[in-house]
Amino acid sequence: MDLKLIDANGVASSKVEALDTVFGREYNEPLIHQVVVAFQANARSADSKQKTRAEVRHSTKKPFNQKGTGRARAGMTSSPLWRGGGRTFPNTPDQNYSHKLNKKMYRAGLASILSQLVREDRFHVVENFTVDAPKTKLLADKLKSMKLDSSVLVITDNLDENTYLAARNLPHVLVVEARHADPVSLVHFEKVLVTKSGLAKVQELFA
Repeated sequence: MDLKLIDANGVASSKVEALDTVFGREYNEPLIHQVVVAFQANARSADSKQKTRAEVRHSTKKPFNQKGTGRARAGMTSSPLWRGGGRTFPNTPDQNYSHKLNKKMYRAGLASILSQLVREDRFHVVENFTVDAPKTKLLADKLKSMKLDSSVLVITDNLDENTYLAARNLPHVLVVEARHADPVSLVHFEKVLVTKSGLAKVQELFA
């Protein structure tokens, strides 16, 4: 299949050939959902710690008499039913949130996302994408002239330092190398702009 190659003004000047296995797949929503959820889960760190009833500070003295008070019997204040008591099933730092996802499913999921981006005209290819200096205004003006002033994910083969530094102050712009393109970013950003060399790398990774 052919993809549109846009110029500095955002106008389609020519076409570039692309693989059907990457940009011509059918939309597979369950697979995309699984890939996105697995990516987010695998990036999650288990840094939450809660105390069990053995770890909370408490007295082993019986709070009140077993009978005669009209209240439910209680043995000690560390009970999970009590305010300040321990948790029944506490979060621990060694908790594992990761999801298993094989490479074939991951590549197929990303190819399905890329194919849908092409169908929705949200995927654009450019010959190259750089700025002369690490200035945020230069990059903002360049994207505006290309009619890409909304949220944009820029994918390149090799990360240009000037472009990367210029994009850091733009909250809706992210510049990444093709090998770091992830499903969450591809779904999140409204537009995806990839360089011609970055396109070749994407096809090499996800074909």
